[in-house]
Amino acid sequence: MANIVVFGNGQFAEVATAYIERDTNHEIVAYTVDRDFQDEPRFQNKPVVPFETLEDEYPPDRYQLFIPISYKKMNRHREDHYLNAKARGYSFITYISPHARLHRHTKIGENCMILDDNVIQPYVEIGNNCILWSGNHIGHHSKIHDHVFIASHAVVSGAAEIGNNCFLGVNCTIRDSIKVAPYCLIAAGATVLKSTNEKELHFGPRSTISAISTDDLKNM
Repeated sequence: MANIVVFGNGQFAEVATAYIERDTNHEIVAYTVDRDFQDEPRFQNKPVVPFETLEDEYPPDRYQLFIPISYKKMNRHREDHYLNAKARGYSFITYISPHARLHRHTKIGENCMILDDNVIQPYVEIGNNCILWSGNHIGHHSKIHDHVFIASHAVVSGAAEIGNNCFLGVNCTIRDSIKVAPYCLIAAGATVLKSTNEKELHFGPRSTISAISTDDLKNM
């Protein structure tokens, strides 16, 4: 059991709270947000404190963090806060739903959130600060790097590699043994049959490459 502070005061934090309270014995003692977004003093009947001064009330030697931030700015927003907190000495929990199916030969990093009905086959490696929404299939010997978000019902076939800061949309398919380069966005329903280049946007049933770089998606 850990006493934890959850980052956020919106829907993602609400979802994380529901899962943590249902499935773990961790105690959520507070929430934290950037000072500019601290609209209310309480959330889910717990105090909300500024992230910038979090250690004043919840020091890293006594509390752990969970940062379930969305895929905004190709996961950079979550990455920045995770690295900031890590540099300040915080450790992190990882939430894995008891309704996910993981083989014992699976490696999963810190500050990950893996929701219901994910099937993760043997020898998969998942890095730090990743979110796998519900119902995905991650094939054997695949590797998912840090700061990745995989939406629901995506298929990552065996021995594929997903680079850091990628976003995989609902119902997309990644062929076996290919590499999705960092900062790629694979749109909902896209099928990727060959390795990608960095910062590409892929969409459509046979993965058309957009002329728009994911760097252009400023408000994602």
